[in-house]
Parts: sequence; C-alpha cells; structure tokens
Amino acid sequence: MKPGYVYIMASGRNGTIYIGVTSDLPKRAWEHREGVVAGFTKRYGLKMLVYFEWHDEITLAIQREKNIKHWPRAWKARLILDANPGWNDLYETLNQQAPGDRVDGRVKPGQDGCAKGYVGEACPECGAFTMVRNGTCLKCDTCGGTTGCS
Repeated sequence: MKPGYVYIMASGRNGTIYIGVTSDLPKRAWEHREGVVAGFTKRYGLKMLVYFEWHDEITLAIQREKNIKHWPRAWKARLILDANPGWNDLYETLNQQAPGDRVDGRVKPGQDGCAKGYVGEACPECGAFTMVRNGTCLKCDTCGGTTGCS
C-alpha cells in the first residue's frame, strides 16, 4: 500500500480552512495554490498549506481526514497551532525533505535525511519558522537558536 498525507489549506491565519488527503502532497498543494482545480479552495482562495501529516498507508490517511473533518473548528485550529504556531505556509518546505522524513509537518525524530532546508518547526526562542537540521540539532536561520541538541 502506498503512503498518504492529510493536509490543511487555509486562506490565512485563523481563516477559512480545507482538510484533504492525497498521496502526492507537493503536487496537490501546488494545484490548490494555483487554482487549477475548481472547487472550495479555489472559490475561497485557500492557498496556504498550514498543516500536514504523513501516514504509512493511504487508507490510514483517509480515515484520519474523515475524523478531523468531524471535529469542531477549535480542535482543528489547535492541531494547526501545535505544529505551526504562526500559520506559516509550509509549501516551500515540501521539496526539501524526503516524504518519509515528515510527520505532522515536522521531521521524524532521529531522521537525518534532511540536512538542508526548513523542517517545518517554529524556533522556540524567536518563533520564526526557519529551523534547519544541523546534525542532531535544529538551528534557527533567523536568530541562531538551537533545539534538540544532545
């Protein structure tokens, strides 16, 4: 079985959101951003990828999407805030990591396959969404702060 992603597109911080599932997140997020597919996201201008989860099997991603769609909006917002406090657009981070290195918009613990590029995690010191892997640490490109160092 192939892997899959659950993702959330938004019009902006605390704006309109859309929850979807796909096996090719970079392609699907691009389609939403460019408005190439008619529908809800095009009509309401949802161009920002603010959250995603990677699942080993597409069937698990489909079930998770269905569950999240039934949640109250506050729960969905909390899910986004926990992984992406600034509601930053994660689209640019997608092609900088191997698909198996991401879970919930973050690097899987112990993975070193993404030595370059942003990892989708906010800096604990300045809040900037510019954390890059630096060996076993994450280092902020904005303030130089680090986290996860052993």
